[in-house]
Amino acid sequence: MFFIVTFLFISCDKKRVFDEYLPILNQKWSKHNTLQFAFTATDTLQKHNLFINVRNNKDYPFSNLFIIAQMSFPDGNVITDTLEYDMADGAGRFLGEGTLDIKDNKLFYKEKIIFPAKGTYTFKVRQSMRKNGNVDGIEELDGLTHVGFRIEKTE
Repeated sequence: MFFIVTFLFISCDKKRVFDEYLPILNQKWSKHNTLQFAFTATDTLQKHNLFINVRNNKDYPFSNLFIIAQMSFPDGNVITDTLEYDMADGAGRFLGEGTLDIKDNKLFYKEKIIFPAKGTYTFKVRQSMRKNGNVDGIEELDGLTHVGFRIEKTE
């Protein structure tokens, strides 16, 4: 029965090319903790959507999230982006799917991209939060339990 359920779950996700989560130690994301995901691209014709997945709990203290994302290509080129995502609505309710205490957020990173070369790509992400008026970043960002990276085929 386990194998049947596992097969059905996997087969229902036909868009998925890569999907991996990493846990955040003690649910406190250090500004020095860069998370890294490596994947191999074999298709240089298919368009893909790239997502950063963030799982937070009720202890997340902000309504937004700033992160630095970096994609390294097989030829050595690197693209770095500073990104901001909303994590809560105007009333302070967390966005995403899940229970009241845990929310899963699927955040767009890149849309309809084509990998220019076959080979191994590396995606790195780190938090870059700071309080208003402060130059120094937040040392440990509370309330984040997992961060993931997902690649999907587009239609």
